[in-house]
Amino acid sequence: MSKRFDYDLAVIGSGDAGGKAALIAAESGLRVVLVEANKWGGSSLNSTNVPFGALFHASQIYKKAIEGGKFGISSNGLRYNYPTINNWKNVAMRRAKSNSKAEFEENNITCIKGRARFISKKELAVNDEVIRAKKYLIATGASILDTGIKIPENVDYWLPEDVLSMLRPPKSIFIIGAGSTGCELAQYFATLGSEVIIADIAGRLLPREDEEVGQVMDDVFNKDKIKVLTQSRVIALEKDGQTKKVIFLRGGQEKSVRINEILMCTGSAPNVDIGLENAGVKFDQTGVSVDITMRTSQKHIYAAGDVVGGKSSTEKAEMEARVAAMHIIGKSKAIADYRGLIRVTDTYPEVAQIGETEDDCIRADKKIKKIVVPLDAVMKANLSDTHNGFIKLIAAKKSDKLLGATIMAPDAGILAQELAFALCYDLTADNIAMVPHIANDWNAIIREACERI
Repeated sequence: MSKRFDYDLAVIGSGDAGGKAALIAAESGLRVVLVEANKWGGSSLNSTNVPFGALFHASQIYKKAIEGGKFGISSNGLRYNYPTINNWKNVAMRRAKSNSKAEFEENNITCIKGRARFISKKELAVNDEVIRAKKYLIATGASILDTGIKIPENVDYWLPEDVLSMLRPPKSIFIIGAGSTGCELAQYFATLGSEVIIADIAGRLLPREDEEVGQVMDDVFNKDKIKVLTQSRVIALEKDGQTKKVIFLRGGQEKSVRINEILMCTGSAPNVDIGLENAGVKFDQTGVSVDITMRTSQKHIYAAGDVVGGKSSTEKAEMEARVAAMHIIGKSKAIADYRGLIRVTDTYPEVAQIGETEDDCIRADKKIKKIVVPLDAVMKANLSDTHNGFIKLIAAKKSDKLLGATIMAPDAGILAQELAFALCYDLTADNIAMVPHIANDWNAIIREACERI
């Protein structure tokens, strides 16, 4: 390595994208420095996938136990202990070693805590130190969007990560935003007995998903006694004695509701305020511009994860990081291929989306055919008395090649993995239909849908 450079690779951000790329580069023999401004491991380890996955798992066990009466399982006197649920979340986080500082250091990665900022194309300022590296990877993630809601200083509200430190569920909570995180937490709180109201400016729950998802989720939330306010724009929060007031517009009228807690789930924006202009890297409000190898407008600087925009997920971040890292070490011609990525909403039933949605195909003027098959079409629905859900397949009209799918069912993310393989290898619906599927399990619905389409 030239003495002109301190490192072969400097990675900014230790989350799903940055951590993965740093480990790949270090394992290949490169000298790597990893800079983290907040918690090592990023949001997935500290404030999203791991902790919420543990909490949702506990709450869904509780929910299933409550509903056990119809199967002859008595739930009289059933209750939960929230400190114990919280402790389980902490145990799960301690056990998660992936992307921990210890793992990075075990792989000879230099770890520096601090906020990084480019001061030139080849220099990065961190705290009082200037780092020079041959190549860089930007993996700074994203932060909560500015909502434009009028919020006085005396009104406090929660962000999703604040839920992780609460001592007990609130008596009532108003959730602003009905995307994946908002819907997941709405069901979580409702299961634990909170009065829940969820609002979104869109016309349906989970507006990024197919219309059928919103319709079924609305029915599910109605059964869970969650009040849904679609086409509602929150304009202000106010203090109201010991409670708070949420003021919103709906149907052309201003309305309000008193509530104990308010939770912001309004989406995120890429963290691009790291001196990119000093490095000559092109970016805008949607994120850093990259090509199919994750290279930015500067040939020695790459970017991956939420900072490049697109549909956020751990899987997307890791795939992009893998592509970037392989190009950085000069051992691959891999490109970013998003066909097999699965987006999962961890509600019950779970929602998984893969490939193109119907709206995507309409915008691209593609000739398609589609089929929607309800869960009732397979034996497992009867065996488990589970009826809320479906599979929707989209295929090319002439070739039958699968283009996309949405599954709303228990373990939808696992079911979608089969379709991820199909999309990545250009398989047709007939190819999948000819594969034997377990008759009394949920994956039978995939065969059923492929046969019908």
